[in-house]
Amino acid sequence: MGEVTLSIAGRAHRVACRDGDEPHLEMLGRRLDAHSQAASRASGGQGAERIMLYIALMIADQMVEAERSPAGGVSPILLDRIADRLEAVAQALEESPTSA
Repeated sequence: MGEVTLSIAGRAHRVACRDGDEPHLEMLGRRLDAHSQAASRASGGQGAERIMLYIALMIADQMVEAERSPAGGVSPILLDRIADRLEAVAQALEESPTSA
């Protein structure tokens, strides 16, 4: 089992992960740390737990915004629903008897 140490808001956090997932987890840690200065200011210096809360809120806000207006113009959730419906239509067409 792998292990990485993530530095977020000036604090080290040891995290276990599957072997080979270390680079991905380190990248996620860097993305979290990128929000740490703004989160620290927003928390008013109320401690590490509060900073992590603000980081989580910032990322949750980004996720919601990305779902509302994705870069590609269509929400992945909507694309999944469309794909499910198209598969159902295709299946129904395959099951219906052909008339000639």
